[in-house]
Amino acid sequence: MYYIRSDCSFDSAHFLKGYSGKCSNIHGHRWRVAAELAGSELSRQEQTEGMLMDFGDLKKLLKEMCDALDHCLIYERGSLREKTLEALREEEFRLVEVPFRPTAENFAHYFYTEIAKKGFPVHRVEVYETPNNCAAYEE
Repeated sequence: MYYIRSDCSFDSAHFLKGYSGKCSNIHGHRWRVAAELAGSELSRQEQTEGMLMDFGDLKKLLKEMCDALDHCLIYERGSLREKTLEALREEEFRLVEVPFRPTAENFAHYFYTEIAKKGFPVHRVEVYETPNNCAAYEE
């Protein structure tokens, strides 16, 4: 089996509604996403011969996904009052609503699923919310 891996990062804030601890407050992370692809055969096409796939294609997709989450407040749908959202929008803060609790585990699943939807042979995705704490998802 052949594997390639690429990393990308983004900075954003989040909070965990219903959590009893520090993470219930808005706080930020430098999230690092590592996507690993796998395959048993290498390409025979002239441009990518001897490669599982072009690193540039993986890096481009990962960067687009990370850029979409960079420098914003990521919040779970239904976790903020409409009045709060209105005030944040009025201040022109960048908000990104997700349909899941914004944990490292859920982000690992999210990135895995989105990469797979694009046709990439994704094997594993790791999401670091700190340099020492990582969650991973693979099927």
